[in-house]
Amino acid sequence: MDGHFNAWSPPQYDLSHPPALDVALTLTDDLKFPQNFARITKWCPDGSVYLSQCENRSFQLGRPYALVTSVYSEDSTISHSTLVDPQSTLQSRQPAPIVDFEWYPTATSKDPATFCFVSSVRECPVKLLDASDGRLRASYPIIDHRERFIAPHSLAFNLTAQKLYCGFQDAIEVFDIANPGEGIRLATTPNKSSKDGLKGIISALAFCPSYESDVFAAGSLNANQCNIALFSESQGQTPLMFLDGGVSSGVMQLQFSSSKPHMLYASFRRDTRIFCWDIRYNSDQPLKVYASNPTPPASLSKAQVQTDSSSFKESTNQKHRFDIDITGKYLSVGRQDGNIMMYDLDNGFSAVPELQGEYPEPTMIPPTLVFPGHEDSIGSVAFHPTSSRLLSSSGSRNFDDDESDSDSDVDGFATSVSVHQRRRQPSVRDNSLKLWRF
Repeated sequence: MDGHFNAWSPPQYDLSHPPALDVALTLTDDLKFPQNFARITKWCPDGSVYLSQCENRSFQLGRPYALVTSVYSEDSTISHSTLVDPQSTLQSRQPAPIVDFEWYPTATSKDPATFCFVSSVRECPVKLLDASDGRLRASYPIIDHRERFIAPHSLAFNLTAQKLYCGFQDAIEVFDIANPGEGIRLATTPNKSSKDGLKGIISALAFCPSYESDVFAAGSLNANQCNIALFSESQGQTPLMFLDGGVSSGVMQLQFSSSKPHMLYASFRRDTRIFCWDIRYNSDQPLKVYASNPTPPASLSKAQVQTDSSSFKESTNQKHRFDIDITGKYLSVGRQDGNIMMYDLDNGFSAVPELQGEYPEPTMIPPTLVFPGHEDSIGSVAFHPTSSRLLSSSGSRNFDDDESDSDSDVDGFATSVSVHQRRRQPSVRDNSLKLWRF
């Protein structure tokens, strides 16, 4: 039988050399907010479009290229993909700053019913928005004791996509997606029945990608070493265990590996390292630590993790979202200096050690590849789900030191009548989005 069989295979990444720039993307111009930039950018689960959370209180959706117009060579392999107009196709403005957003797990542009995402906007209910036109489909309010709307700091769907988990101050709100309205509140703080708990703002949520488990991880902004806890959907608000050995700083992001669902990765505020725990056998210390230094020490003790943390500090509180590819083999993250780092997650990986004696110290893993990506701080990177491409977005608030804070008269002396204080306006050095091809 003649014809081509388009069998999909997992993306392959060659880290022996820097990737090629596929296309440079730009946000829609905002004349009223020229210092706009994308804080976080995520691919739609089918990889057809991307969605950016922007500084000017808007969502921008773009379609950088068309996978359906791939050209086949004589040996039935894809030679290249045809690029289309790399401009934003949708801009949805919000009434207040955006805190977080999350795609519906089965979202695809080919099915209008699933083509949607949830968003958290300050002092507003959680919104389920249509990705095609930005209209509101449903709302899920979180109300405090003073009857004010609370915007959660973290959003996550469970594996069946039937429940939406929202993390905020000392609690997690659980909503049934099919029934908009009030949800069920899970208190994470210690109480009379249980002394175990997670204090502070729940800033990160992640579900284990194994259907044999209903475990999910939650991280707090509370600056202590045990600010990551594992919960079970069936057991509710009682933590299963706490993860120790990190840094005394707020948790920024949590993510499980898709191929190794027992491996949990975490990043912390103002720290360039990414910590990895194997939740099967040891929760007292991480298994591996991915350092930004190309030549880190081979291993660190639990005390050294805290002592040496100053060498991995960043100067701002900006979140740097990392991502793991669909095969669970590579991890990528952008940094404040504009560099993009690629890690081979199989590097230093070994079988679970025998449970005899003390556990080994955490292994320090250097980056496999470092290449310059932008001229400003990189807020997020995202692997394409079906092709060997990486999307990065940059931008940050930069204040010039030579900017004057007061007006002067013609002689160079400040006026004695009044001194007009001018509000310093930030500038953005690079607010681009770039698509890299490996």
